[in-house]
Amino acid sequence: MASNDPSSTPSSSAAGADASTATLDTSFFGHPSGLATLFFTELWERFSYYGMRALLVLFMVAAAAGSNPGLGFDTAKATAVYGLYTFFVYVLSLPGGWVADNIWGQRRAVLVGGIVIAAGHFTMAGPLIGLPDISTFYLGLALIVVGTGLLKPNVSSMVGDLYPEGGARRDAGFSIFYMGINIGAILGPLLCGWLAESGMLGLEANWHAGFSLAGFGMLAGLISYQVGADRLGDAGLLETDQSPPELQATKRRFYTAALAFALVIVGVGYLLSTGALGITLQELAQYLGYLVVAITVAFFGYIIFFGGHNRQEQKRLGVIFWLFILAAVFWSGFEQAGSSLNLFAKELTDRDIMGTLVPASTLQLINPLFIVIFAPIFGGLWTWLANRSKNPSIPVKFGLGLFGLAGGFFVLSWGAANATAQDPVTPAWLIVTYFLHTCGELCLSPVGLSSMTKLAPENRVGQMMGIWFVAAALGNLFAGLLAGQLEALAPSNLFWMVAWITSGAGIIALLASPFVKPLMGDVE
Repeated sequence: MASNDPSSTPSSSAAGADASTATLDTSFFGHPSGLATLFFTELWERFSYYGMRALLVLFMVAAAAGSNPGLGFDTAKATAVYGLYTFFVYVLSLPGGWVADNIWGQRRAVLVGGIVIAAGHFTMAGPLIGLPDISTFYLGLALIVVGTGLLKPNVSSMVGDLYPEGGARRDAGFSIFYMGINIGAILGPLLCGWLAESGMLGLEANWHAGFSLAGFGMLAGLISYQVGADRLGDAGLLETDQSPPELQATKRRFYTAALAFALVIVGVGYLLSTGALGITLQELAQYLGYLVVAITVAFFGYIIFFGGHNRQEQKRLGVIFWLFILAAVFWSGFEQAGSSLNLFAKELTDRDIMGTLVPASTLQLINPLFIVIFAPIFGGLWTWLANRSKNPSIPVKFGLGLFGLAGGFFVLSWGAANATAQDPVTPAWLIVTYFLHTCGELCLSPVGLSSMTKLAPENRVGQMMGIWFVAAALGNLFAGLLAGQLEALAPSNLFWMVAWITSGAGIIALLASPFVKPLMGDVE
């Protein structure tokens, strides 16, 4: 997410000089050499994130005894932890962006975030050297959440800083950067999954070794980042109108607030573990989801009716709220990939391919592989339709995205109805499901991100980008809670229920689109 802090905008003369420099620097496939630095930093960060994410639920539900012990959690608890973890990964990108804009600059925020992420992965691998399982697990997750909140939004912002001239070259740069994300998302589940579940290079299968490999991946990203730092020029350096005393005061207030927040989280965690709160982890996740929904509704109500916006801006904010709801529903289904779909791959899918047992976590690479293949095709399709004045509107694309998601779950519910532990189904069911989910993602995700910048009033672009993160966070949280229903529902029934919910949302989105489109004004 690009910074919207006016203090981070260079002066016109500096911007012109930087633009000239950027235009001359074409050493990375015709793009600034700094893009190579950020490309490989993000590739390895996504390697670590998706490598660990593919293992997370499987490790939690694995038996606590045996040659490769897990934590022995029941499905409901494991998926609630997964939902909370992915929820906070997205939510903390908001304060992570604020810290970069106001205290450290993006350059330092990315470095610190990467160090904290690596520390988190190695902490989760602590049992390799005799450290306790549970405490290192939760501490490691907390560190990864904080580190990702610092790194993820700010490394993307720095990509934009490399192209002060903007234009199509900047869009192409982001496309190359996006490829790095997906290459990392393919390699992470492949390598970390094999090491954790099957073993490799003479090493026995070990969950903590998989977490450790994710940590080494993040270290590789940090090394790439530091070695290539000189290529970044002024991108990501802190620019502020605050005087040094004011900046120090801002830092003190932030560090104090961050410490207080950390103490609250530790206190809640302790009370939850001892039962003093009187609620389960699943109930805590539910209450948190309801609270965020209530805050979001109140926020939109306030800015639409009392935010001082003209009538057209109010209408567009209403459209953003509608898209927020649809996106949250979409992500609540799509993000089943790391929970219920991962468990389906583990328990009900025949993964014996030509005599080799493929780890369940490795199947997590199917979606990013499809993204790499089909993203250019979908981009070309939208352009082709636009040239013929037949490009679907933003609300219609959201409806199509929900239908793609629903189609995948209808397919998987059919496959699950015919699967048993003794007679599992082929991976083809998951491959088709992930293909349909990818089509849905390509209809909704990049379009939604772009629509936030187009529809938001000028003074609320940053806030609306944050709202997009909140929609993803809510979707991840409810995805974990929905996956927890596997304790009471057969997989086929759960997938059937999700399919009907998301298809119903898709139908509503398409039926509402003729009424929503006029509210957008001239936004296409």
